[in-house]
Amino acid sequence: MDVVHVVKRPKRGTGAAASFKRHWQLYLLVLPPVLFFVIFKYYPMANAVLAFKDFNVIQGIWGSPWVGFKHFRLFFENPIFWSLLKNTILLSFYLLLAGFPIPILLALMVNEVRNTRFKRFVQLVTFAPYFISTVVMVSIIMLFLAPRLGFANVLLSSLGMDTINFLGEPGMFRSIYVWSDIWQTAGYSAVIYLAALAGIDPTLYEAAKVDGASRFQKILHVDLPGILPTITIILILNVGNVMALGFEKIYLLQNSLNISSSEVIATYVYSVGLLNANYSFATAVGLFNSLINMILLITVNSLAKRISNTSIW
Repeated sequence: MDVVHVVKRPKRGTGAAASFKRHWQLYLLVLPPVLFFVIFKYYPMANAVLAFKDFNVIQGIWGSPWVGFKHFRLFFENPIFWSLLKNTILLSFYLLLAGFPIPILLALMVNEVRNTRFKRFVQLVTFAPYFISTVVMVSIIMLFLAPRLGFANVLLSSLGMDTINFLGEPGMFRSIYVWSDIWQTAGYSAVIYLAALAGIDPTLYEAAKVDGASRFQKILHVDLPGILPTITIILILNVGNVMALGFEKIYLLQNSLNISSSEVIATYVYSVGLLNANYSFATAVGLFNSLINMILLITVNSLAKRISNTSIW
């Protein structure tokens, strides 16, 4: 009778140390981005305590005296507070309502183009403005809308109409900001939806074709449901950044004539908090702004999860 010898293999460790020993190369690859976020993202969050102190350069952030909610009260009691909040919210939601659907429509239209050369041309023309810097973009807007020699006013004059100081009209500032931003970013945003459209199962299009669906019906019943999760995620992220308007462009387009509608929280923080070296006040206003964004993000994410079962977390 043969004797079978069973050789027992030593048990491999299952702890964190054993996992690191087996996969140390992967941990090494993850280390740089983790350090980046810790050093430049999470560590600076601790300095938000500055909003509750009277900052003194000599004493430093942690040595400065506590003042509680003093800077928040100063901001809320400021006569300009409601005007700043109104301008920020109106401009943000105007940009969201006008700018969010356009990349979706652009992606759907480009996806229906069958001529490859024309499709690439459209993508190039719509995508290229994204790479224009903010300063150059504002310079283009100013030259285009200049009161005397701007193309818009030259066109109005040739039609026998009075010239308009577009950037000097407070009521026009929001439209100028929003539609120039849409022109610059729509092509870039559409790329995300085009990628989502490319991932739709081709058999769905074949089934729709067999059923005799028109192009519009394919878009309505195949394309839109296919990219709905992507639309939902992008909408949640956009709503979460409602209060985070682009400071540079607003500040460069701002002047003494349109300041009643162009002064938002971000520009106010820069002009009052940073230029006057009132860092505690600037931190308090920025913290308030971030808190509003966080509340909006959590609220919209919860609603999206209930309605469509799609959410960030």
